[in-house]
Amino acid sequence: MAQAENQLIESLARSDRKRVLALCEPVQLVLSEVLHEAGTSTRSVLFPVNGFVSLITHVDHGDGLEVGMVGREGMLGVQLTLGVTAAPMRAVVQGAGEAWRIGRVPFVRELARNPALRRLLNRYVYVLMLQLATGSACRSYHDLGSRLARWLLMSHDRAHRDHFHVTHEFMATMLGVRRVGVTVAAGGLQARGFIRYHRGELTVLDRPALEALACSCYEADRLAYQTHMAAKPARSPAAAAGRIHGTRHMHTAAPMTVRQRTDALGNQPQIELLHRS
Repeated sequence: MAQAENQLIESLARSDRKRVLALCEPVQLVLSEVLHEAGTSTRSVLFPVNGFVSLITHVDHGDGLEVGMVGREGMLGVQLTLGVTAAPMRAVVQGAGEAWRIGRVPFVRELARNPALRRLLNRYVYVLMLQLATGSACRSYHDLGSRLARWLLMSHDRAHRDHFHVTHEFMATMLGVRRVGVTVAAGGLQARGFIRYHRGELTVLDRPALEALACSCYEADRLAYQTHMAAKPARSPAAAAGRIHGTRHMHTAAPMTVRQRTDALGNQPQIELLHRS
């Protein structure tokens, strides 16, 4: 059976993983697409494969603030595991790619009859709680430069490549600061040779330097995932070293696309754009 390339699905035992994948359909994550607004009903869940999503909260009429990020290590729509259908935050595609999608009804049905899946997602909810708490403290106590380095590392982990698209305006919104602040901070990183940035295209040049600059919250998030989401069944040390949050070099991997993996299964459903679903 082809691998899922989403760490939550991959960590399930073979029989459980096979049942979950049988419910999945491949979809495209389109850059900047709004997947859902806060308070709207959850129609499906997404398990990203090689794209990632920003979770954004709004206060009054502000631009919003990023409070979380979901890539191949996680799942969008985890509130369904708590019996809640309303989306808690706005979800926007930050990195284009592919994902597995399961409709709400079949997902809830599978959750009810699959104890291993419930236990896994309960642990994931706990990790998200830890990350939300860490992020809240980070915004209050850490300077913009170290927070920006942390955010770039989180994006880099999920982009699976050194180059990705992001604007100063978007970074400012995600960090909850004025654009001029991000411009100065990013300019400093570029002057020191940590990144290269030109017209919305950012390239990570020196990841170890970003890791040294980032606040302790990046390492805290990584360790929280590694501690509470230990993959089962157990893998060899070499295989385990390739996991997001379990290592800082997972972005160097070049996973097969959802279409390639679907073709390998001998089943070739058409990949959809999410906004057409």
